[in-house]
Amino acid sequence: MTTDFGEHRLAVVGAGVMGTNISALALGHGVPVVLVDVDESVLEAARSTVKQKLRHAQLMGVLPAGRTPGTLTTTLSLDDIADATTVVEAVTEVAEAKEKVLSAASKLVRPGTILISNTSCIPIDEMAEWVERPADLVGVHFMNPSYLIKMVEVIRGPRTDPALVTAVTDLLSVLGRQSIVINDSAGFVINRLLHPLINTAAMLVQEGVASVEDVDGLLEGCLGHSTGPLATGDLIGLDNLVDSLNVLYERRGDESCNPCDLLLQKVRDGHLGRKSGEGFYNYAKGAS
Repeated sequence: MTTDFGEHRLAVVGAGVMGTNISALALGHGVPVVLVDVDESVLEAARSTVKQKLRHAQLMGVLPAGRTPGTLTTTLSLDDIADATTVVEAVTEVAEAKEKVLSAASKLVRPGTILISNTSCIPIDEMAEWVERPADLVGVHFMNPSYLIKMVEVIRGPRTDPALVTAVTDLLSVLGRQSIVINDSAGFVINRLLHPLINTAAMLVQEGVASVEDVDGLLEGCLGHSTGPLATGDLIGLDNLVDSLNVLYERRGDESCNPCDLLLQKVRDGHLGRKSGEGFYNYAKGAS
């Protein structure tokens, strides 16, 4: 098991919202990152996005003073993860996509390499069936934006090596994160609570009970939420939210996790939230 985090080398597979978030977090704390994706245009955008997120982190004063940033390497080849001490899978919350990445990654890395899934809902023990060494697999649910939100869920699967959990929480400490270790369950803690809430909030808008602003305003003003559920959905990405709700609905049969028509329509229309410029709110420049 790798424990020398002074020599830590991180590989992140998936250069989307969470992949660039996690990369910026690691780079800002001095850890070199190999960022992998299948599309060069995605990687080109990711390089710019990571720089922007690092600048934002610096402006917010959340990076350790005096630490030299890590070096970012981008690549189209998964083979370039072979020398990593930790691999983070950060692809979309679709079982087939995660299976493809985790299965291939686990064949490329050395035994004892920490294999992290940034899953938001798929159980760790389900994913353990896809990898060569289930003991090396653990879940870490980073929040968005990862470089600002200090707390993370660490999900311990039934077959996860206890020593690996310790190694992961040690790494997260190096990255300035506070870990809470929980046991495996579809959706874990945060998203079993949060995703049905967002879905219900969208249903209230769909039914004409209240406007988007009023639903969010009530949760903020009455319950002290710093960000309302619908604005939070826009931050997550409504396509990602629907994927996660489908995982929860399929595995738990809870109707509160069955994506409502309004959410599905927004995804069909390409109104995915902040990343597309419009979701429940309009984020285009100059929009009221």
